[in-house]
Amino acid sequence: MTKFVIRRILQAIPTLFGISILVYAIMLATPGGPVAALTFSPTVTPQERAALAAQLGVNDPFHIQYLRWLLGDDWMRFDSDGDGVADTAYLIPLDADGDGEPEPSGTRRGILRGDFGSSFFHGKRHVVDVIFERLAATFELGAASLVVGLTIGIPVGVLAAVNRGGYFDNFTRIMAVVFNALPSFWLGLLLLLVFGGTGLGLLPMGNRCGIVLVGGCPPFYERLEYLFLPTFVIAVGGVAAYSRFMRASLLDVSGQDYIRTARAKGLSGRMVWFRHGLRNALIPIATLLGPTITGVLSGAAITEQVFAWPGVGRLVVSSITQKDYPTVMAVVMFAAIATILGYLLSDILYALIDPRIRLR
Repeated sequence: MTKFVIRRILQAIPTLFGISILVYAIMLATPGGPVAALTFSPTVTPQERAALAAQLGVNDPFHIQYLRWLLGDDWMRFDSDGDGVADTAYLIPLDADGDGEPEPSGTRRGILRGDFGSSFFHGKRHVVDVIFERLAATFELGAASLVVGLTIGIPVGVLAAVNRGGYFDNFTRIMAVVFNALPSFWLGLLLLLVFGGTGLGLLPMGNRCGIVLVGGCPPFYERLEYLFLPTFVIAVGGVAAYSRFMRASLLDVSGQDYIRTARAKGLSGRMVWFRHGLRNALIPIATLLGPTITGVLSGAAITEQVFAWPGVGRLVVSSITQKDYPTVMAVVMFAAIATILGYLLSDILYALIDPRIRLR
């Protein structure tokens, strides 16, 4: 298995480079830019806009911007007279502040050395710090939704398969279609209107916790009322998907020879379904579980936006609107890495669930 994991990781490297080039090109091709967003005030002069564009480096050709983001800028210039200032550039005059003089070497190291740059709109803070500041909220919401979806979806699917064609089976099939068809933003707004402050007033209208002056939000078990509605909106889709996959897989397994043999031996229906059939029926669930865990970290952008949840998904939406290139690209790369690892996890789960599967 170790060789399989190493080979898959090495195969993922060209994929990551392709994703980075494609997404970076799409970001630069979108109308507008960070300079227009930062200098929206009519009092800003053209000279100030030009200086800001030179500082951000957004007017440089695509390949120059991409290489600077990927490899950094210290390799593009050198100190020819030994005074500690990089005064000669290999490719471009890297003028970070627009004063006509190149800046000292090493201001950017590139993502291959762990430097994703500074955000244009979050106080020039490092992008990684901005993302990790929101990651806990996203993980909290995603983990709660995943646990609820698996805890309810798998048993519902098993019971629907056991009672195939019955009232429970038909009811769950109809509800799965309904919840899959409902847009998450509409369901979230509806729940806020019914249960929020303007309706029954039973639950908060949004956010992760109440107004906290010092120390941040309390532990999640002290603010479950804030977590209930967004968790429900995300989890209902998971319950519908897991229950349908579980039902179909278990019904497929029920026709296998070993299930007929177990019945012929006189084993009880519970023993046949749950001990002999369930384990093999979980293999399709493993296909979903890897990418789903990735979704836990990447965030549910629409749900976080509706409920004002301070997570990574909401950060991505605001960063795309503001053309905050470093933040968007950092989130995309982290999501791409998490997706590749998620599918790798699915392959490993195959081998753990079914001993007949060997990873080579």
